[in-house]
Amino acid sequence: MIGEQIKQYWQEQLTEQREEPNANWVLNKKSIHEKRGNKVPRMTGKGKLFRSYQVDEDKTKVEYNLAVTFFIKQGKRFYHEEEEHVHRALFHGNQLVEDEEVKMVQSEKAVPTIEPLAKHADRNTRFEYDRHAAVQYAERWWNDYNPEYKQFDVDCTNFVSQCLRAGGAPMRGAPNKGEGWWYQSNSWSYSWAVAHSLRWYLSGSNQGLEGKEVEDPTELLPGDVICYDFEGDGRWDHNTIVVEKDGDGMPLVNAHTDNSRHRYWSYEDSRAWTSDCKYKLFRIGD
Repeated sequence: MIGEQIKQYWQEQLTEQREEPNANWVLNKKSIHEKRGNKVPRMTGKGKLFRSYQVDEDKTKVEYNLAVTFFIKQGKRFYHEEEEHVHRALFHGNQLVEDEEVKMVQSEKAVPTIEPLAKHADRNTRFEYDRHAAVQYAERWWNDYNPEYKQFDVDCTNFVSQCLRAGGAPMRGAPNKGEGWWYQSNSWSYSWAVAHSLRWYLSGSNQGLEGKEVEDPTELLPGDVICYDFEGDGRWDHNTIVVEKDGDGMPLVNAHTDNSRHRYWSYEDSRAWTSDCKYKLFRIGD
């Protein structure tokens, strides 16, 4: 009964008569694609219930994962974009009376201090980056969690770090959490799991894993990294990995937290995005 109520709710939300911009994240994404000149001829969705609890005698709250696939037509080219969000529904008896998206916090409130990186005269520790392996990993785990690593509530940077590691990026700095980039057993560096720290590590490192900043997103290749300061306040909130390019040569990215696959790189469809958003675009391994 609960599943059918949620299904009916979303069928009503996505009817042509209710396509107001920003009505919900699904329609907001569709609207942004259309403003960009794309068409979204079809969307399919699937809900998965994972928690239910009584509020009082007559009221029940249910949390579920809503996964939506968008079929995007860009000129003569078609591709799929996928995204997952957690929702919370309130039922009064058997009647759904309220549904809301659970906002996942994108940035860590406490930004750790990062120790200055040691500078090295030689660059013999450069590595050959396997972009294909990094992208394969990003495609395999975009909506799942590798049991070999800890899963974080804010998992975006942990996910990107895993992808980089799958591409052969060398770890260094253990056991000092404020130095280098590394993961060992139940410990890790700030740069492995904190968005702000990875952004500064990529621009500051001059051995092993390092990033070369570029200005134009079309310069990025699959396996490269994008960092986001959504509010433009100097605190970096989110990281993604490039996995594909669209028909205009723009990056499509995979990410965790709100799990996303082949999402347009600028993230203007995110509720965390503001017009003050700043980006850092990093080429890896070059």
